[in-house]
Amino acid sequence: MPLKAKPLECGEKAPAFQSKTFSGEKIKLSDYLGNYTALYFYPKDNTPGCTNQACNLQTNLSQLKKRKISIIGVSPDKNESHEKFTEKHGLDFPLIADPEHKIIEKYGVWGEKKNYGKTYMGLHRTTFLINPKGKIVHVFSRPKTKEHAEEILAKVKELQQK
Repeated sequence: MPLKAKPLECGEKAPAFQSKTFSGEKIKLSDYLGNYTALYFYPKDNTPGCTNQACNLQTNLSQLKKRKISIIGVSPDKNESHEKFTEKHGLDFPLIADPEHKIIEKYGVWGEKKNYGKTYMGLHRTTFLINPKGKIVHVFSRPKTKEHAEEILAKVKELQQK
């Protein structure tokens, strides 16, 4: 396992993936072509930052959908955890369980982290904004958990004005 995560960058093609949600829904990145997709990686269900981020995205989901932006969450949690997290917070977007880090590794968001002087391996909270053609057009390497939907909306608006 690499010590330092090297996330993908703007301009790169978003790596394809296929997975299933806890409800059995099949999720393929290719199904989202034609719209913007915010593929967000977060460390753990039901932790304060991850809960703030998911709830902020849910609260603003209608605005995101109006702008034709899809949301997909990915974490190393298992589907059982995602099911409880989704039900507890009324989330209406898919969460992908990736305990084997297959998608996480493809996007380069697993690596060494430091917290309170301790060093450990973990997921780096990162969101990849993917354009309708499947190209990464922005990387939020430190998204604001309580304002993430607003960050995404502002970036898409900026990109659409170019």
